[in-house]
Amino acid sequence: MTVAYETGRRTETPFRFDNVGSFLRPDTLKDARKSFAAGTISRENLQSVEDEAIKDLISKQKEVGLKAITDGEFRRSWWHLDFMWGLQGVEKEDVDKGYQFKDEETRAETARLSGRISGENHPFIEHFKFVKQFEEEGVVARQTIPAPAQFLTELERPENKAATEAIYPDRNELLEDIAAAYQTFIRELYEAGCRNLQIDDCTWGLLVDENFWKSLSDNVSVEDLSRKHVTLNNKAIENHPADLTITTHVCRGNYHSTWASSGAYDKVAEVLFGEENVKAYYLEFDTERAGGFESLAKVSDDKLVVLGLFSSKFPELEDKEEIRTRIEEASKYVPLERLCVSPQCGFASTEEGNILTEEQQWDKLRLVREVAEEVWGK
Repeated sequence: MTVAYETGRRTETPFRFDNVGSFLRPDTLKDARKSFAAGTISRENLQSVEDEAIKDLISKQKEVGLKAITDGEFRRSWWHLDFMWGLQGVEKEDVDKGYQFKDEETRAETARLSGRISGENHPFIEHFKFVKQFEEEGVVARQTIPAPAQFLTELERPENKAATEAIYPDRNELLEDIAAAYQTFIRELYEAGCRNLQIDDCTWGLLVDENFWKSLSDNVSVEDLSRKHVTLNNKAIENHPADLTITTHVCRGNYHSTWASSGAYDKVAEVLFGEENVKAYYLEFDTERAGGFESLAKVSDDKLVVLGLFSSKFPELEDKEEIRTRIEEASKYVPLERLCVSPQCGFASTEEGNILTEEQQWDKLRLVREVAEEVWGK
């Protein structure tokens, strides 16, 4: 891999000032989705509202200075489930319990197998094409999707395990089909013009959380699961075109300004940072729950790190000097030229969004940009 620079600036993704992907949904979009669910407007009417909201969002992203633009995940309800529902052999299902966050539980939905998995004709391809048309000199369209390991984790939830094993009694076949489905999707996405793919992966956040291990048998280890996850993720992206930049984002849950897991990266650093075949890591570092920067010493020399030092969960603006100090601390483990900054996660991983206003969201991003320019130059 090569790393492109223009003095202190980066001229390719990830950029010094970057963002993870999702944005707060405007009221017009929320109202349209409710009306569609109630059956009072058509799919075409909803899409028209989505299109206009995304056009406005892209304009605002460019205005704030972002060089990688997304649709804000405005056509989705969830950061991950909508992608899974778009794969062949996967159905949307209601379940008894949602995902458990700190003092809050999400809506109770999941992705469950109804047949063998494949990845052709995914609706996200058309979603990407819409964003692609707004690229310009120095601005690239980015697509975000959940990681293969995240999909596997969903299929192996207790509520889904029987359905998964009924279709895939051989787990190796399941892993092969997941990887193949992602390879198909990535190929079609590339053919649609995508050159920047971000793979979101909360499984690593689970693996470092002590509470997660209380629910598992004693014969499963962090290293075993880490290697299974990295092997699947790498298989899914192997042989991708050289000019397709693939990065990954790791956080500990982001729902309605709450979190789901805690723990430093130390337990998974050697495998995640040393063996996953991505160009860069977008990493949560906005609170003590993510631990210190020492684990970054495991990041291999050809990769970049986007430090998620700013919180997308709360409107309060971070202190610039504290952020600059933390960037300096991180540079002891990864050289400054291989570092960038962003919020720790998106502003709306689900359509509910975090508890701040749209203007506060843009104020936060303006601050991230200011710090990036002060550290690396305009």
